[in-house]
Amino acid sequence: MTGPSNPEGDLPSEAPPADPASARPLGLTAFTIEGRSAPALFVVGWLAVIAAVALASLALFASAGTGGSFFWFLTFLAASVGLILLGGSQSIERRVVAARYAGPSPMLVLVAAAVMTLLAAFVVGFPLQTIGRSIPAPIGDLIAIAIQAAVFIGVVRLMVVGTGALSWTEMGLYEGGRAAVRSALGGAAFAPAIIGMTVLVTAFALAIAGAAPDSPLPPTGTPLGLVTHLLAGALIGPFAEEVLFRGFALTAWQRTRGNRSAILRSSMVFVLAHLILVGGADFGQAARLAFVAGVVRLPVAFALGWIFVRTRSLWASFGLHAGFNAILIIVAELYAMGFIR
Repeated sequence: MTGPSNPEGDLPSEAPPADPASARPLGLTAFTIEGRSAPALFVVGWLAVIAAVALASLALFASAGTGGSFFWFLTFLAASVGLILLGGSQSIERRVVAARYAGPSPMLVLVAAAVMTLLAAFVVGFPLQTIGRSIPAPIGDLIAIAIQAAVFIGVVRLMVVGTGALSWTEMGLYEGGRAAVRSALGGAAFAPAIIGMTVLVTAFALAIAGAAPDSPLPPTGTPLGLVTHLLAGALIGPFAEEVLFRGFALTAWQRTRGNRSAILRSSMVFVLAHLILVGGADFGQAARLAFVAGVVRLPVAFALGWIFVRTRSLWASFGLHAGFNAILIIVAELYAMGFIR
């Protein structure tokens, strides 16, 4: 793998010195416009978020059907606008005081990505409803992940790159061509070892919880399912997630918190993001399933953060992520086809 690395081979635990107290920007929870560099963005952003909360209340009490769906659409639209404006306000405030990371909070961007994914699902979902039954499940999975990936990358482009907070190069996309391929293959080489660790952790988690969550891409046992799930789960999805969680979030936290804290934070958020859709028949079952789903993702989450920090190449973490998912998808599909018993 190529690219800048830590010549000492270690991960410093100490965080960089904090910005001088006199140069700290006003936070988003300081409800004042006095002294703000972008008061309009701050005020309108919060008004949009408050409007989203009000619309969500109406959606919860609205009757099921078109009316309720319309209120939810307005909720996600207002929330998206508000979060984008607040991110812009935060970027300007931080840039004025020359903060080490002069961009929107990683948590704010991650929430915006989740909200805008729901908004995109509404925009795309309505036209597809008329033909929904004719779409094979693997194709539907591919469409859903492609939409999510487009939103993730679009949010980072709009809120981070567009504000000048971080460039694509600073987020690890400095390589191209053969160098990128070498880094990706180098990262993928670690996948079997991480899968071995995951198997051990899974056995431990299952012994405690006694329940296993469904796969986010359930095996279909068909060649079409194998191809589409590899495309969605081993290429499109991993690349977008690496851009959001490692390229952006880890890099942003790295500038203000240090390497180890950045790896921990980005890894935990990565795990939590994969628990959003985990459910169960009751609270107890949902808690057990969430526990298993979270614990089994810890090894790969920390490995992805570690390899990104060591290589500073997003292609390396993408290679590990893609290789990890690809092996699991192939094994699951071959088992469903009857080739593995």
